[in-house]
Amino acid sequence: MAIADKPECTPRYKVLFVSSELYPFVKTGGLGDVSGSLPKALKSLRQDIRVLIPAYPSALEKAKTIKPVATINLPEEGFPGNMGFSSDIGQIPYVTILETKLPGSHVKVWMVEFTIYNRSGGPYLDDSGNEWIDNDRRFALLNYVAVEIAMGHTSLDWHADIVHGNDWQTGLIAALLHLEKKKRNAFSIPASVFTIHNMAHMGIYSKSQFEALQLNPSLWNHHELEFHDNFSFMKGGLVFSDRVNAVSPTYAKEIQTEEFGYGLAGLLKFRNERLSGILNGIDMQEWDPAKDPMIHKNYSIKTIKNKQLNKIALQKHFKLPLTRPDHKDILLLGMVARLVYQKGVDLLLEQMEAILELPVQIAILGSGDAKLESRLKQWSIKYPKQIQLQIGYDEELSHLIEAGSDAFLMPSRFEPCGLNQLYSLRYGTIPIVRDTGGLADTVIHASKEHITLNTATGIIFHETHHSNLFDAVNLTATLYRDKTVWKNLMVNAMKQVFSWRESAKQYLDLYTQAIKDKKADDY
Repeated sequence: MAIADKPECTPRYKVLFVSSELYPFVKTGGLGDVSGSLPKALKSLRQDIRVLIPAYPSALEKAKTIKPVATINLPEEGFPGNMGFSSDIGQIPYVTILETKLPGSHVKVWMVEFTIYNRSGGPYLDDSGNEWIDNDRRFALLNYVAVEIAMGHTSLDWHADIVHGNDWQTGLIAALLHLEKKKRNAFSIPASVFTIHNMAHMGIYSKSQFEALQLNPSLWNHHELEFHDNFSFMKGGLVFSDRVNAVSPTYAKEIQTEEFGYGLAGLLKFRNERLSGILNGIDMQEWDPAKDPMIHKNYSIKTIKNKQLNKIALQKHFKLPLTRPDHKDILLLGMVARLVYQKGVDLLLEQMEAILELPVQIAILGSGDAKLESRLKQWSIKYPKQIQLQIGYDEELSHLIEAGSDAFLMPSRFEPCGLNQLYSLRYGTIPIVRDTGGLADTVIHASKEHITLNTATGIIFHETHHSNLFDAVNLTATLYRDKTVWKNLMVNAMKQVFSWRESAKQYLDLYTQAIKDKKADDY
């Protein structure tokens, strides 16, 4: 039995969990879901965890109760320094730390309130969809505040044993802690863990921006932050963190290849002994077809026939026929995704005509690349009885798509972990996925062998050639016609358990290892 399974032996840590997103306060993708679930699971394991995010206006609006608990002055010289803020407002300012709770939990959330976050739009993009021109400063500030809190340099009367950063927006934290080691007793510095949610976004900025942030010049070298004459936030997390992990075991291996390493595969190979992969979990209460208030009719394995009522509700929402012209049942494929190249939307478009010759319907919810959106719209206009599209994001509709679809399309070119395939399994909606990242780690292909052994849970295709996606959909349509086989697939899928508690236990072990590694390095 692992140490985390024994309450009396469970280590208790003070954890500062830092993220640029936190559901339900702010979310653009899976990072928000992870940040909203993992801290709650760690809290259930008796950890003293605090979550730190920027105080975006949208986050403040969604906080039921919130209060100021501390202020942090920005030093006048040297990074973390004033980072050029004085040139904006004419004086050296301070940030305010606001405190609230993560809904449905006792997890404290600290929000960094400062003028640089007080604007409309999303966490990374403005209202027009353009990247904020000062994202380097916005997230450097978050990193600086994280270090000040973690080191106990605030009036919060709290310090961290572990600082857990997530993705490039928090990549400078470990680098700043490295600088703190040079100034202070190394044993007083918290250990650091850095989670890679997506290597494709590395927070790359110019040397002039490096200088404007007043980062210590010693960090400008190819062993540390410098990256092809620029510098990378992500690289800071990979170089300096005591432990690095990816959001699935397969993705941890993939990012050590040139295809998925984005120029940092060599560094990740070098740090292989400190690199691991932990699968994301899902909120088993929020995503529960037996209790989900957002779907048309609740169901479980015992009442699996009720799933059909959700299918009818979904078809009616998208104004799709309930049956084929010959009155036979029709396979309904759902898709909830960012409509971008990474998600394999182009693969679907390239084979759309052939796929629509099969007895299928497709219901899509998402937004992204304007050209991909336009092409999907054209198909929905041409074949309105088979494919429909809703642009944007709708939380309630996303739940209905998971519950009402027969199968779920997820043909991602790469997928660090993926959550929708986990939701689909939970709802007995058979995932159609590519053999990559967390998709490969969570779905068991419906081969003849796995069907015979009654272990199959989904459909997997391998290469990104568009014909492979067609073959996968064609296989799905064939299996769907055999109602006994299909029901077994649904039941197998719904039996799968991907709870955050299990993942949290692995993170707790990771924290223990990070502390040990840090101590070993400090001697």
